[in-house]
Amino acid sequence: MSMIRRYSYPFSAIVGQEALKEALLLNVVNPGIGGVLVRGEKGTAKSTAVRALAAILPEMDVVRDCPCACDPDDADTLCPLCRETLSAAGELPKEQRRVRVTELPVGASEDRVVGSLDMEAALADGRRCFEHGLLAAANRGILYVDEVNLLDDHLVDVLLDAAAMGVNTVEREGLSWSHPARFTLVGTMNPEEGELRPQLLDRFGLCVEVRGMAEPEQRMAVMARRMDFERDPAEFCEHWREKDRLLAESVMTARRLLPGVRADEACMRAVVEQAIAARVDGHRADIVMLKTAKTLAALDGREEVRSEDVRKAAALALPHRMRRKPFEAVGGGPRP
Repeated sequence: MSMIRRYSYPFSAIVGQEALKEALLLNVVNPGIGGVLVRGEKGTAKSTAVRALAAILPEMDVVRDCPCACDPDDADTLCPLCRETLSAAGELPKEQRRVRVTELPVGASEDRVVGSLDMEAALADGRRCFEHGLLAAANRGILYVDEVNLLDDHLVDVLLDAAAMGVNTVEREGLSWSHPARFTLVGTMNPEEGELRPQLLDRFGLCVEVRGMAEPEQRMAVMARRMDFERDPAEFCEHWREKDRLLAESVMTARRLLPGVRADEACMRAVVEQAIAARVDGHRADIVMLKTAKTLAALDGREEVRSEDVRKAAALALPHRMRRKPFEAVGGGPRP
């Protein structure tokens, strides 16, 4: 029986929302940036952009049937099940698959997110039996959390800790289980429905504000492209395939360049000055800005950070951390 093919709306075909698209690209090139928080109204292509981004990323090698999609060539990041298999068989079965988007539903329990240990099995015969959660499914992929501001603060803390550490650890009654949890975190929220605590806002690497476009021509382009996609998804995707391919190549090139990108003292001083002017707490903003500036340079095919990279990085890394407005005082000009 043939499978019905599902088409993702092409990333390159999304009209406007340039800050959102750039923030997503930066995070897939450099997950160490720490994810992106998307603030704004519904119906502005947030989820469409996330799914479209995953579709252009290249396939990756994974351990066959592994719930964490472990990298078979990286023994240091294997989950306990893969380590046991490698120890017993001397090798791991491989397969290729696309990067996945794991969505966290509103109302999900902590056990559903982090996983759970079967205490009955542990007490009966001493076996550690672990039921993997969404963090395992998101490993090496994208974790999409809609309405993150409506989640319990403790659950948001758990997500951010896993994203920062790259590991998820579950402890119950003296037993523990750890598995890799390296993912790109994308959270969305409507500020009118409630804000995140400042401590949680600060943990997101970047933040972008999205809203419906006011220009008639852009709104007409959104409608026209959507109608074309719904009329013939195959033809529409083929039309945009080359642009998506070039974008995917730029991501892979940026990943290769990133380790060698340099920031001189002047650029590092500019980062510090932006953070001081914004009156942000701590040093996280400085570090995220520098990582973002380096990643911007890599995406542009360069190995040196420029002053414009720092300005763009500040516009993405500072607004949600600022204690005082307006943003105009922190360079980069006013927000639209």
